[in-house]
Amino acid sequence: RARRGPGGRPVLLPDQDRTRWDHLLIRLGLTALDRAAATGSGLGPYGLQAAIAARHATARTYEDTDWEGIVALYDALLALTPSAVIELNRAVAMGKANGPQAGLDALAQLMEEPALDTYHLLPAVRADLLAQLDRVDDARAELDRAIRLATNDAEIEMLRARADALTRHV
Repeated sequence: RARRGPGGRPVLLPDQDRTRWDHLLIRLGLTALDRAAATGSGLGPYGLQAAIAARHATARTYEDTDWEGIVALYDALLALTPSAVIELNRAVAMGKANGPQAGLDALAQLMEEPALDTYHLLPAVRADLLAQLDRVDDARAELDRAIRLATNDAEIEMLRARADALTRHV
């Protein structure tokens, strides 16, 4: 319920009302994760993804999220399952843990990754990091690129709203 706004528009994690999350399902998920971790064989890719989700789910607020722990979990996940999308998610966490420039540095190698050529989230993430550095024109250009690549109407609307907000920021 917290992930969608009016008209089905996506609500980004920092903007979600955590009181609307399904806390029963979160507790069940955390219990399952504890059982998986207790097997002693280590967490596989799904367990690591669950552990990342658990770091988000157990943070009282978005700002309280253990970003350093999430980076470490993404490192472990990349060791098991190399993926450009996982690297993109790790770059987001790096930006939160160590500042937007660290996130941009982590994205640098992904800019040439063929698997992400048409993936709208790469320029969208880059735009967020650039905006945090007050590089508004560069951020706007990345959002325009993300809008051209996006195929979902609700996501396009959200990206346009973010671009408009940047324009008003200037």
